[in-house]
Amino acid sequence: MALTLDSSAITHGIQLAVAPVFLLTAVAGMIGAVASRLARIIDRARVVEDRAGADPELLARAHGELAELRLRGRLANGCIGLLTLCAFLIGVTIILLFLGETTDFQGSRLAVAGFLAGVLSFLLALVCFLAETLLATRLLNFPLLRAGAKDREKR
Repeated sequence: MALTLDSSAITHGIQLAVAPVFLLTAVAGMIGAVASRLARIIDRARVVEDRAGADPELLARAHGELAELRLRGRLANGCIGLLTLCAFLIGVTIILLFLGETTDFQGSRLAVAGFLAGVLSFLLALVCFLAETLLATRLLNFPLLRAGAKDREKR
C-alpha cells in the first residue's frame, strides 16, 4: 500500500471523508440527548424507591413504575449502544474513504458497507428512542387532571 503524497489526491480524500462527519455530529447530539434521558430515568427510579420504602401503600404502584423505568432504561441503553456502533462504523468509513483516495487500497465496497451499516444502526437507534419516549408519555399520570375531570362529571 503506497502512500500518495499528491496534494490534490489528499485534498479530494479529505473532501470525501468529511461528508460522513456530519452524521457523526448528529450521532453525538443524539447520544447526549439519550444519555440525559437515561440519567432522568435513573433519578426517577431512585425517587420511586425512596418513596416506596417510606410508605408501604405505595409499594405495589412503585413496583409497576420501576418495571416500566427498567424497560425505558434498557431501551435508552440499547439506543446508546446502537449510536456508538453507528459512530464507529462511520469512523471506519471515513478511514476507508481516505485510504482509498490517498493509497492504492481498494476499500470502496467496504466503505459502502460500513456507511450503510452505520445508517442502519442510526435508524434502529431512532426506533429505540421513539419506543422509549412513547413509554415515557404512557407513564404520564396527572392526578390533579383526573380529579378535575371527575369533578366535571359530577356536575
